[in-house]
Amino acid sequence: MADDLVTARKDHHIDIVLDEDVDAPAPALAFGRYTLEYDGMPDVSLDEVDLSCTVLGKRLSAPILIGAMTGGTDRTREINHILARAAAQVGLGMALGSQRAMLVRPEATASFAVREAAPDLPLLIGNVGAVQLNMGMGAAELRHAVEAVGADALNLHLNPLQEAIQPEGDTDFRGLAGRIAEVVPQVGVPVLVKEVGAGMSAVLVDKLAPLPIAGVEVAGTGGTSWAAVESHRAAGGDLRAEVGRALGGFGVPTPDSLRIARAGFPDRLVIASGGLRTGMDLAVSLAMGADAVALAKPFLEAATAGGVDATVRAMRTLIQTLKTLAFCTGAKDLAGLRRVRVVDVRRGWPGPVG
Repeated sequence: MADDLVTARKDHHIDIVLDEDVDAPAPALAFGRYTLEYDGMPDVSLDEVDLSCTVLGKRLSAPILIGAMTGGTDRTREINHILARAAAQVGLGMALGSQRAMLVRPEATASFAVREAAPDLPLLIGNVGAVQLNMGMGAAELRHAVEAVGADALNLHLNPLQEAIQPEGDTDFRGLAGRIAEVVPQVGVPVLVKEVGAGMSAVLVDKLAPLPIAGVEVAGTGGTSWAAVESHRAAGGDLRAEVGRALGGFGVPTPDSLRIARAGFPDRLVIASGGLRTGMDLAVSLAMGADAVALAKPFLEAATAGGVDATVRAMRTLIQTLKTLAFCTGAKDLAGLRRVRVVDVRRGWPGPVG
């Protein structure tokens, strides 16, 4: 694929996510059925609630990451710098969008080099598609992706559904487990494996568990559907456009992906993402066992609409909502929040989630 298509695609993705209805279909929006068990007499003061934590060896003010989004163009450079400055101001982490653009077009590196704008950013996670290990990339390219931007860790993302719909998609996923196992020890920083909106099933987690990775990000269905995004990019008459619309909700919902990943990785990092929009979504994810959470679209909307100030406010609103929920469930920290019962409202009170 021509280098200019790699970068031009990034701006097109941003426009589609902001302007089109590309959230997964309603049946996949699973968070709405869950809440936390309320405690009308919590034995804790709101002032003592402390959400700070350590993720990948870096101290954050709360277990929240800006989810992987974009990079590769002048426009996305501006967005990434806004996001990084906001995250640094609040003390949160940030994951970069796919760095393939800078690996095939070095001049695009500036769009990912967010530490230039936010040197105090506490945690930065790089990102390369795992399928690129079948397209000629190896440990040297992954190390370059990390070192060129000063990343503290690296995401290897899995996105077979998106690639199948994407007009320029790379769809040879054969042998990836072995290639991941081979390159991870050579990268030099912790490596995570993340999905891209279709979630993690037991069959995937079983394949990932033996690999020398630091953990996973589940990215379940319920948020932006990248099959739906790519359906908007397919040319008129291309069957992939219809397939993308038909499979826009295919995958594993985020709450289910989270439970599966937590069971498969009891002692490694598990990040919940995919359709998280509210403080309650975050609190439920943490109570279900997530070590941290990642959000993309809410921060993208804030960054493009109101810059750093709006993004900081969106972050602080989520943190304050999360603190309030911890207080109202009797939790003074994340360990306490993880002991709070999650309730499936479809089954009625007071039963916990099944």
